[in-house]
Amino acid sequence: MADAVVEFLLENLKQLLLYNVDLISGVKDQVESLYKELSLMKAFLRDSREKRIEYETVRELVRQIRDVAYEAEDKIDTFVVNAALQKARGTMSKIVHVLEYQTMLRSIGKDIETIKSRVKDIYDKKMFGIEVLQVGGETSTRASPQKRAPTVEEDNVVGFDGEAKIIVDRLTNGPEQLEVISIVGMGGLGKTTLARKVYMDPAIEYHFYIRAWVYISQEYSRREVFLGILSNLTQLTEQMFRMSDDRLCEELCGYLKKGRYLIVIDDVWTAQAWNDLNMAFPKTDCGSRILLTSRMTDVAVYANPDGQPHHLNFLNGPDSWELLCTKVFRKGRCPTELKDLGETISKKCGGLPLAIVVVAGLLLKKDKTRDWWKKVADSVSSYVARDPEQCMDVLALSYRHLPDHLKVCFIYFGVFPEDFEIPVWRLIRLWVAEGFIQHKGQECLEDIAEEYLEDLVDRNLILLAKKRSNGRLKTCRIHDMLRDLCLREAAEEKFLQEIKGPQDSSYLTPIVNYHRRLCIHSRVLDYIRSKPSDPHVRSFLSFSSEERDLPREHTSFIHGSFKLLRVLDVRCINLSFFPSDIEKLVHLRYIALLGNFKVLPCSITNLWNLQTLIVETSSRNLVILADLWKMLQFRHLHTNGSSLLHGPAAKARKDNEDPFVRRNIQTICTVSPESCTENFLARTPNLKKLGIRGKVRTLIEKKGGSSMFDHFAKLYHLETMKLLNDTFPHPPSEGKCFGLPELYKFPPNLKKLTLSDTLLDWKHMSTIGMLPNLEVLKLKDHAFKGHHWKPLNGGFCLLKVLQLGRSDLVQWEASGHHFPRLQRLVLKHCVSLEAIPLGFGDLSALQIVELYRPSPGAVTSARFIRQQRQQHQSVGVNVLKLSIYPPE
Repeated sequence: MADAVVEFLLENLKQLLLYNVDLISGVKDQVESLYKELSLMKAFLRDSREKRIEYETVRELVRQIRDVAYEAEDKIDTFVVNAALQKARGTMSKIVHVLEYQTMLRSIGKDIETIKSRVKDIYDKKMFGIEVLQVGGETSTRASPQKRAPTVEEDNVVGFDGEAKIIVDRLTNGPEQLEVISIVGMGGLGKTTLARKVYMDPAIEYHFYIRAWVYISQEYSRREVFLGILSNLTQLTEQMFRMSDDRLCEELCGYLKKGRYLIVIDDVWTAQAWNDLNMAFPKTDCGSRILLTSRMTDVAVYANPDGQPHHLNFLNGPDSWELLCTKVFRKGRCPTELKDLGETISKKCGGLPLAIVVVAGLLLKKDKTRDWWKKVADSVSSYVARDPEQCMDVLALSYRHLPDHLKVCFIYFGVFPEDFEIPVWRLIRLWVAEGFIQHKGQECLEDIAEEYLEDLVDRNLILLAKKRSNGRLKTCRIHDMLRDLCLREAAEEKFLQEIKGPQDSSYLTPIVNYHRRLCIHSRVLDYIRSKPSDPHVRSFLSFSSEERDLPREHTSFIHGSFKLLRVLDVRCINLSFFPSDIEKLVHLRYIALLGNFKVLPCSITNLWNLQTLIVETSSRNLVILADLWKMLQFRHLHTNGSSLLHGPAAKARKDNEDPFVRRNIQTICTVSPESCTENFLARTPNLKKLGIRGKVRTLIEKKGGSSMFDHFAKLYHLETMKLLNDTFPHPPSEGKCFGLPELYKFPPNLKKLTLSDTLLDWKHMSTIGMLPNLEVLKLKDHAFKGHHWKPLNGGFCLLKVLQLGRSDLVQWEASGHHFPRLQRLVLKHCVSLEAIPLGFGDLSALQIVELYRPSPGAVTSARFIRQQRQQHQSVGVNVLKLSIYPPE
């Protein structure tokens, strides 16, 4: 983690030297010198990654580097805050404070020199430490890693019967060619147990004349693997032990050619491991199989790009309870007085067999009393953590295998509460604001962050909760046991502290342990009333499900407690007014607030580091006086009210570069139609998402031969657009849209379009249908009006998702060719619709139909379409999933 700390500090110093050099003009040379010194430390950290696992000397040096980086960050950030305050003062005030400022300059200069001296001292120790290691002056504090196969109990296997049947069927049926079948899932889920159950199945023993099992793990020897497989097939000879790796490979290949074989390769971590071994497995045409287990989805896909890995599921509630009973009571029954607590304990294990087995072992150690079981039920995860070798160390293997850039992203999941469904867009904004995402050429930071998240999902460390309509990740979550691992690693690295409540010792006392992030998810107001203070904290986050009003006298707690904040997310606290002191938190990069705001003050402009601003207000309208066009780092604006933006000023001359173009801005959602001026759109050329709320007719109506919408065609990067017609306090009919702009005026790369309350005639769907890249169309309540809709031929060529909300639509005439690529159809409250077009039964791409409070005719036609599809399944048509809410 020290790697990430130093990396972030270096990036911070670089930004300071590039964009705010005026603030550090008195100490610029010292800052540049410190940057060079820390760059040497970065190189050492990179070179010492392997040694720090084994040697305490190196681990101690790494801890010292992390702490000195934290100290340097604190000193420089504090100086920047004070320098910004001096810069903002008027002339007379600057004169009054000039001596104080000069003293501060000298002080920071001395501090930086002291830190440089410490860095040099660490560097000298580093040289000594490495020399010690090179001459063998220190032995490893950890035993050399012994490859230990996981313990598998073949008796009392619970919950795998269905999974085992699927795997057995895949192994014994299918093509005659050699095929790799993979079992994939997070650590502790039972991949090895399932593979062993399959391996010992009588049908497998009968089907495969030649069988062998080998365990790989993170560290393996190609030679040992080949010898291990051969030992399953024949008696090893002295000659075999003397063979080279390549000769052993040939020998093994020769044995496997003698018949149909099954090789189980357990716990494969990398594609390289598969590359090292696969040439030993002859590609005979007799139905041979490789059964591979891995935590890594990408390894499974690499081993067989054409086959679908078998993703092992978590145990359901009844199976979890059965497994716990089996381990605790063997063949006996659970006493009635313990059953409710036992079911709670098994449920809190989150369907993870390894956790259930560990907890069962703890329950066995004491008398089976209700008091003891109640203690365990109240804190299952902490009891599991008390036996790290059994559970947490198994899970930690996946963490240690991560590259550095993913380690910091992974342990950040500790900031979220247990069982919290995390919106991916918010997680990505937070990662970027925290500085975890580094530039790669021209690639967008948010796109890089999404790749990182997908990597963690593929490694089965993070769980996918929901997908977006376009197939991308929408929400995710983390298993409670892995969250505990995050908190354990975060505490060790002073990365994060979770404050659990009044019983927590840090709840009522100042924190002086250098933790950079605080998260609190319950009794937040009590914590604020305790007047906490910590000069080291950079992130304060609360995702409590309880929304509370913050008394006016405590509104200034943020600035008073945490002067160096970069990330502030307190949307569980309802603020009565926008905190004026926030403008003094010049390091802020991310703000998420909730309150009764009608105006955001112009002082926000002073937050030159701000990237993301999220404001939820009870007001329908929000006036933003801040000048976003002066904020060089700004990227995302999210508000629920219709926001009226300030500026930008019109360009004075056309022969020079416009200084107010903000290529970083990607999201503006939601703003009033009046804000969407030519100046606004011209200054946001890289805008990806635009939400507009208000009288949409204002955008579309022509005045003097042109409309405001004419300029939308220049938004070449815009992919998502929402047009929400809000005419409050008047009814939507008074703001009815009489048409849509011409096709060529729409953003050319628009992929997702949402309309609401526009009351358009269905004939205007012909324009939307011809949008060349449209993939998702959401027509919310009263977007269109009329009893009859018949799409034109040739439209909706790429449309994958179609949602229809409330409308008076009765007859919908369409065939499959009108929506050739439609995958998902959602109808909400379409109570007048007589039927879904029966021609949709010919849509081979259609996978999901969702009906919310539908008409009887819609239900009948949907079931008929599903029946049509079932009759065609034999010719390779996708299975159609039909969901009706509420269930009949």
